[in-house]
Amino acid sequence: MSLKTAKSPKLGKIAAKTAKTAVAALKKKALEKADSERAYHHGDLHEALLQAAKRVAEREGLVGLTLRAVAREAGVSHAAPAHHFGDITGLLSELAAIGFQKFRAAMVEAAEKAGTAGISEGEARAKAYVGFARDNPCMFQLMFRAEKLDYDRPMLHEASVQAFQNLARAVGAKRQEEVSPDHLTLAQAAEIARLWSMVHGFALLYLDGRLHNIMAGLPPGTTEEMLLAAMLRPEAPKA
Repeated sequence: MSLKTAKSPKLGKIAAKTAKTAVAALKKKALEKADSERAYHHGDLHEALLQAAKRVAEREGLVGLTLRAVAREAGVSHAAPAHHFGDITGLLSELAAIGFQKFRAAMVEAAEKAGTAGISEGEARAKAYVGFARDNPCMFQLMFRAEKLDYDRPMLHEASVQAFQNLARAVGAKRQEEVSPDHLTLAQAAEIARLWSMVHGFALLYLDGRLHNIMAGLPPGTTEEMLLAAMLRPEAPKA
C-alpha cells in the first residue's frame, strides 16, 4: 500500500500565519529603528554614533569596530553610520580627531597648572601625554594608526597639526626661544623628536605592560609617573 503525503489545509494555514507574523516582526523592527533615528536631531544622531563607536572600540578593540557594529550599538539602521561618515575610514578619522582635540586640551591644561604643581611645563605636558594614553588606551592607539585614518580630512588634519604645534611650543619654552613648526632649525627638530620619541615610547611601553620588569626592580611605592619624571630630569653624571 503506497502512502501519499497530503498537504494538510490546517498546517498550511499555520505556516502562512507564522510567515505573516515573522514579516510583521521585521517591519516593526525596521519602523522602531526609523523612529529612533527620527527621535534624534541630525547633530544628536551624529554624536550618538560617535559615542557608540567609542563604546564598541573600548569593548571589542579596533578590530571589532565596524559600521554595522556601531549601528547595532546605537540602535539605528545599518545605513545611518554610512550616511554620516561615508565609510569606516571616515568614522575612525573623526574619532581620532576628537582624540587629538582632547589630547591637546589635556596637555595645555597641565602646562597651565605646572607652576602650582611645582614642576616645569615640559614635565607637566609629558605626564599629561602619558595620562591621556593611560585613561584612553583605545583612542590613543587609534590616533597613531595612520593606515586606518585619512589625514586629508579637514577635522583630523587640523586637530593633529594643533597637537604637534603644542609640542613644538613646549620645546620652544624649554629652549627659551621662538619655535615655528613650519620653519624648524635642525637643533629644534632634533629636540622635538627626542622628547616625542621618549614620551610616546614610554606611553606605549606602559600600555603594553612592558614596564613590569623595570618596575619590579624598584623600591616599593615607586610609580610609573615617578619613573617618567626621573627620565625627564636625569641625574647629573657622577664625577
